[in-house]
Amino acid sequence: MKILVAEDDPNTRDGLRDILEAEGYDVLTAPDGQAAIEVYRAEKPQVLCLDIMMPQVNGYDVCREIRRTDPHTPILFISAKSEEIDKVLGLEIGADDFIVKPFGVKEVVARIRAVPRRAIAANLASDRPKNYSFMLDDLRVVPDEL
Repeated sequence: MKILVAEDDPNTRDGLRDILEAEGYDVLTAPDGQAAIEVYRAEKPQVLCLDIMMPQVNGYDVCREIRRTDPHTPILFISAKSEEIDKVLGLEIGADDFIVKPFGVKEVVARIRAVPRRAIAANLASDRPKNYSFMLDDLRVVPDEL
């Protein structure tokens, strides 16, 4: 899986790259928001990890730009901004998760693994026809009525 890490701090960016590559991911990096948009358009990563406070284009605006044309690619914010309003804003403009710095390595990896899983489940559910049902032995199950 290809992951884009957009982070202006080189130590954090390189650290995340090293951690994720050790887990077997193909990692692309961007040092600012404008570069993140360009790398996203050229490479089409399966997951994006965005800092909020980046030069040129902030992470919120990167998220908005990507969500204009791509509602499905999972986006995680990894940011030092820890106020509730920062998290709520990030989630409401289209992020799928929000991790506060400093972060634990295991938590970041677990959340990156979980986000595509949730996105796939949501896409399958949204593609399901209305009144979808299936049989389980002699029982008819209608998920929308559960």
